[in-house]
Amino acid sequence: MLRKLVIGVAVIATLVAGVGTARLVLDPTGGVVKQLAFLRAEISGGADRAAQKQFPEGYFFLNALYGLSWVQVGLDDPVRSADATAEVRWSLDRLASADGTAPFDASLQPQYGVFYAGWTNWLRGGLIALGHSDAADLDTFTSESVELATAFRTAKTPFLAAYPGQAWPVDSAVAIASLRQYDALIAPRFGQIARNWVTMAKTKLDPATGLLPHQVAPQLSGARGSSQAMIQRFLVDIDPTFARTQYEIFKDKFVTGAGVREYPKGTGGKGDVDSGPLVLGMSLSATVVAMGAARVHNDPLGDRLSREGELIGLPFSGLKTKRYVFGAVPIGDAFLAWSTSARPLVAPEQPRLDGGSGWWRLPWLVVLWLPALILWGALRLRHRGRRRRRAH
Repeated sequence: MLRKLVIGVAVIATLVAGVGTARLVLDPTGGVVKQLAFLRAEISGGADRAAQKQFPEGYFFLNALYGLSWVQVGLDDPVRSADATAEVRWSLDRLASADGTAPFDASLQPQYGVFYAGWTNWLRGGLIALGHSDAADLDTFTSESVELATAFRTAKTPFLAAYPGQAWPVDSAVAIASLRQYDALIAPRFGQIARNWVTMAKTKLDPATGLLPHQVAPQLSGARGSSQAMIQRFLVDIDPTFARTQYEIFKDKFVTGAGVREYPKGTGGKGDVDSGPLVLGMSLSATVVAMGAARVHNDPLGDRLSREGELIGLPFSGLKTKRYVFGAVPIGDAFLAWSTSARPLVAPEQPRLDGGSGWWRLPWLVVLWLPALILWGALRLRHRGRRRRRAH
């Protein structure tokens, strides 16, 4: 009975090792459409309202990232562009609803604050890029871009408020990227505002790291992984040269062999609503977003993080849908879909960074196969011992 039990466990361990090895080797980007099918059903069932109870921008992010992932899918596969356009319109309608605007202050400039205005404008630019927009879409994109540009032109700081008295540089980076998107899609109009923003932002860098700070109001705080991963995703579409410099610093200060730290190497701190729980100083949310940042920078790190996510994220892929961690946290699936399908929307493909060798897989392969090898080895030794005893 003991031998049969060990054989059963050894078989299971071998199957787990085989599946894990496949996830380290196979391309994970092919499942994004299935992820989006899962997210569509979840959002329709109220997952965005549920997310709002857990995160300050849960409703907004779940809908915005769903739409942005469809933008990337539609741009990469023109056959899907019409379907992508319909889904993006659906997302924009939900963002414009009372639920979408409820957390934000309509009295701010731009209206509802730079977080809401920047992300919405970026998504609307994606709608235009898909090639199925109409005159009303263009008029809205133009008017909202002008409103953003006016707010930046008249502000005394490069970092506009997302909420009354609160400002995060990452939100302004998204908004400026949307103005660069307008120039690329429609006509050059906001280039000087973007250049001025970069010039001013360079004077506001965190002295400890040389990166853009995490928050500037009501108080200044140093660079953190959760916002830096997002900033690196958008800077490349604003100023590729500045972006590459910032990205290399970010990798040096925050990226480790297992993921992305929330605080720079050599320092520590507590997790919060931005970072989520920290594990050995690493933030899961920062790691997932950094996957997308690495992809837009043409860094093999993105592929590595994606494959590791396939290994440890407990993905389940059915005939039509795909989800992670049993679909328990749909907003996490939304960030994964957005990062897995990441591509620059304004900048050309960036020069490829040196990603080193594929030896990063070796520790994972050891962890996967060692239990199975030990079990099968033990069974082999026991079998040989029995044969010797019979011979005697």
